[in-house]
Amino acid sequence: MDSLLFSISYFTLTLFFNFRPISAATFTFVNRCHYTVWPGILANAGTPKLDSTGFELPKSGSRSFQAPPNWSGRFWGRTGCTFDPHTGQGTCLTGDCGSNQMECNGLNAIPPATLAEFTIGSGSTQDYYDVSLVDGYNLPMIIQPSGGSASCLATGCVTDLNRQCPDELRAGSGDACKSACEAFGNPEYCCSGAYGSPDTCKPSIYSEMFKSACPRSYSYAYDDATSTFTCTGADYTITFCPSSTSQKKGVVTSTTNGSGSDRSIGFSMGTSWLPDFLTGDSTRIISRSVLTSTFIASAISILFLF
Repeated sequence: MDSLLFSISYFTLTLFFNFRPISAATFTFVNRCHYTVWPGILANAGTPKLDSTGFELPKSGSRSFQAPPNWSGRFWGRTGCTFDPHTGQGTCLTGDCGSNQMECNGLNAIPPATLAEFTIGSGSTQDYYDVSLVDGYNLPMIIQPSGGSASCLATGCVTDLNRQCPDELRAGSGDACKSACEAFGNPEYCCSGAYGSPDTCKPSIYSEMFKSACPRSYSYAYDDATSTFTCTGADYTITFCPSSTSQKKGVVTSTTNGSGSDRSIGFSMGTSWLPDFLTGDSTRIISRSVLTSTFIASAISILFLF
């Protein structure tokens, strides 16, 4: 009897470890805006799509997705969306992807839109991430890593650039702010043609305005040095309108080490909300470590009971 129970327990553990889902990172979307946001998701070519390519995220809502190793892609927030409750068809005022549906189905954001871009490693290799204003800006957004190793700094743009947007870059009624490339199409703004290299494409007065307001975000195509961040083995929270709950708490803060080099960036935000999988607002899967512990404990309990 004991040998039979041991065999069953061993088989259960083996089955679990061989067939458990592999996830390199969890992306959690949080909406702190005073309005509904419809996030869009686009996986890069050659990487699988996540469980959704576009969804509704109400005020104070959150939702999570698992990404496999070596996944890469981008996220953005759509605003002012209207979808027909019967046909599901509709459009968005900013960040629309042109699918005429809530799901973007492999289509990219139509500029201007604030972008969160990721290249996820294999677990032991580095992740790369950034918030980009190269395609313009439509709402504040930050990325916050958790549980990773290496520098793992938060990044993003907490400033409402729509209020500071020059008239020549203003989109529509001021709901978004275009990039100079989108507004004028000049090669020197788009880093194209004769300006298609870091040596020839330099910051413009417009990209410098974006950079001044959001120092950690990409302001033009070759703004890599101060805009790309790395972390290993982390999960990521993408927050829309991070400062909406408190203007003071939304201030970007940085600290320096003794040498004077910038070492960290913080976004002071309330963290009193319950984990997503407890509130029912999320599709987040309980972590692998929790499931592992549960299976092991169950197997050991069976052995000791008999």
